[in-house]
Amino acid sequence: MRTTIQIDDHLYAELKNIAARTGRSLTAVISDALRDSLSRRRISERPAVDLPLFSGTGVMPGVDLNDSAALFDRMEQGDEPPPAL
Repeated sequence: MRTTIQIDDHLYAELKNIAARTGRSLTAVISDALRDSLSRRRISERPAVDLPLFSGTGVMPGVDLNDSAALFDRMEQGDEPPPAL
């Protein structure tokens, strides 16, 4: 769609600079910037999610949150206590 808009001179210069540096058209840079801004706005307008809270003392002994394979193994074990280290 073709339209006319007014853009602040400093913003226009920055947009033209980005277009030149990236080898894209000014239209593409402006469209991407607007798309990105609208996407962030939709995300921030999502309703808050209430997550359930559980009591406890934190991570179970022997569980490493940085080891996804071990976490999957632990989840498959169910409520059995983890092996002693």
